[in-house]
Amino acid sequence: MDDFEHAPVSVAGKTAVVIGGTSGIGRAIARAFAADGADVIAASRTPERVAETAGELRDLGSETLEVTCDVTDRESLVALRDAAFDELGDVDVLVNSPSAIARKGLRELTEEEWSDVLETQLTGVFRATQLFAERMTDGSVVNIASLASHTSMRDLVAYSAAKGGVESFTRTAARELAPDVRVNAIRPGFIETEQTVDAYDEDSYRYRRVTERAAAGRIGNPQDVAGAAIYLASDAAPYTTGAMLSVDEGFETGAFE
Repeated sequence: MDDFEHAPVSVAGKTAVVIGGTSGIGRAIARAFAADGADVIAASRTPERVAETAGELRDLGSETLEVTCDVTDRESLVALRDAAFDELGDVDVLVNSPSAIARKGLRELTEEEWSDVLETQLTGVFRATQLFAERMTDGSVVNIASLASHTSMRDLVAYSAAKGGVESFTRTAARELAPDVRVNAIRPGFIETEQTVDAYDEDSYRYRRVTERAAAGRIGNPQDVAGAAIYLASDAAPYTTGAMLSVDEGFETGAFE
């Protein structure tokens, strides 16, 4: 490769595990990886969704496994990791996109609800990264953070705290796992998924404010995030680690017209 060439922005030929890969952003990433030529395991807690998504991945040409996984259960993650390595030969990419949310303000949120969100969104990312790193010799971890990690959003106190922790964890993990494993995060903005669709009714104040501020004038969709994941997981990003890649239509620039 000469000075003017670079590796393709592609995950073709790689093996990826997407935790939280049966819905929302995780599912879009899993499908995009498979369409690009990767073998993908999309894991979550729901057997029916795991089976459904596995069928979609096979239709896209991916070799896959049907493995349920609960990031709050360490042994569950060990079983997922070992199945992936032992049956597919290696794991090149781990995507951490577990989902848990509690739409309550600080005064109303219970300690149990706070703990549930952090246990999934933050501690789950730690567990999965730690366990997969034990067997990854040359790979990439892509964590799903959020615009909420550094922007005040009403009724998302636990979610925002967890995602802020994911960003800090990503930076530290990138240093500790280098040079064998790169660790980066994607910071999505306002993305419409099953979990958020009710919040983005076109007649709502929130919808109007978001679309006025976003450069493209629309709410994002999960597919908007998938391309960023392909870049970070690809061999085109060998010098990228500890990075936070915003996919938010320029929302965090804070510009108003």
